[in-house]
Amino acid sequence: MRATANLAQMSEILDAVRAGASSEALASTPMPERSRAVFVRRDEQEMFAGMASKDKDPRRSLHVDEVPLPELAPDEVFLAVMASSINFNSVWTSIFEPLSTFGFLDRLGKESYWGRRHALDYHVIGSDAAGVIIRAGSAVRNWKVGDEVTVHCNYVDDQDPSGHDDSMLAGNQRIWGFETNFGGLADICVVKANQLMPKPTHLTWEEAAVNALCNSTAYRMLVSRHGAPVTQGDKVLIWGASGGIGSFAVQHVLNSGGTPIGVVSSEDKVETLYELGCQHVINRREKGYRFWSDDHTQDESEWRRLGKDIRALVGDDPDIVFEHPGRATMGASVFVAKRGGTIVTCAATSGYMIEYDNRHLWMKLKTIKGSHFSNYREAWAANQTIIDAKVVPPLSAVFPLVDTAEAAYEVHHNRHEGKIAILCAAPSEGLGITNPELRARVGEQRLTIFRRHDKG
Repeated sequence: MRATANLAQMSEILDAVRAGASSEALASTPMPERSRAVFVRRDEQEMFAGMASKDKDPRRSLHVDEVPLPELAPDEVFLAVMASSINFNSVWTSIFEPLSTFGFLDRLGKESYWGRRHALDYHVIGSDAAGVIIRAGSAVRNWKVGDEVTVHCNYVDDQDPSGHDDSMLAGNQRIWGFETNFGGLADICVVKANQLMPKPTHLTWEEAAVNALCNSTAYRMLVSRHGAPVTQGDKVLIWGASGGIGSFAVQHVLNSGGTPIGVVSSEDKVETLYELGCQHVINRREKGYRFWSDDHTQDESEWRRLGKDIRALVGDDPDIVFEHPGRATMGASVFVAKRGGTIVTCAATSGYMIEYDNRHLWMKLKTIKGSHFSNYREAWAANQTIIDAKVVPPLSAVFPLVDTAEAAYEVHHNRHEGKIAILCAAPSEGLGITNPELRARVGEQRLTIFRRHDKG
């Protein structure tokens, strides 16, 4: 009987959200006790032990079912998630690599009363979301029920002094939906008020949902003073330039007056970048670079060949290298960067135990700069570039929530350009546009670059 009542309440509140109900109407609609969500299970965290990363299958570990909604903290909101997206951290959680995320949840569970809610036997994942606020805690000031928002994933509180100059330096900084529970791959998620940002009015729910994590990360790396900010005339080498994070990097370099040099892995991706505005592209598959001659030895002659190809395109070595593959490319990145240049890195999708020739770093006065997501101010500024249509979402494909595991498998095996969105509470694609005039000015051709070129 209780399950039937919960289903009715879930249907009622989601129907109200989809119908654009007023703040008062949403606030008076009963909240369900449970929500459909995507999660991994604690008792399955050893299921891939001994397997190679490429053989670990998210379709075995990701589950979709109803889970209880937690008690709402004073600084949080319940968000009806219209759409979310797949990020690499969703893949990492699903294959329990490099660490099981239940360790993160258990550490959070030891911090406070509200932290204890997160240390459960299941982990609801997802670090992006676009949706409608359906409940707000007593301490939420700047947002109200009914507001349409997107979510950035920097999860911090205000009680750590180390985070007040830059919240990314806080000792308790976490990534929501990866190092916390109740993430965005659900019909209803739990979000701190200081994670909320306005939804871009010219975008659909699925277009709005794919930006925050990757766009904010690229913004901090290439625009913020905390990264390696691009200045006019800078030449920037961007690995994986048609991917989720690389495609935002290309756009930020162009907006800053720099020259992006995109590295991609197919001719289709070359064409995508040309349409995005990147005129200098290297197809690494066509070039056949072999930076590693075996698992333990790198080939400097291949680094030199890459450097020669870059100079043939733009006439100089790159001032900045936008690094995120890690082990596969870091040796080459350090080598090809200009004397006095910067390698800015945010990830290590090909492996985090990296090797490079340190002589090329110290003797040529180069810098390796670490960067991790962004603080609220940076995320807000990055979101404004989306609102102002200076940056377009690299949406390439859309999956329903029930097929999240398949979407994660696709990302794990790099079968799509750009970003994959997940429809959660939204009943279909194409909804959520409230500023069709701006959308018309931007143009469907530009907003659908990645969907038209994607061959996934």
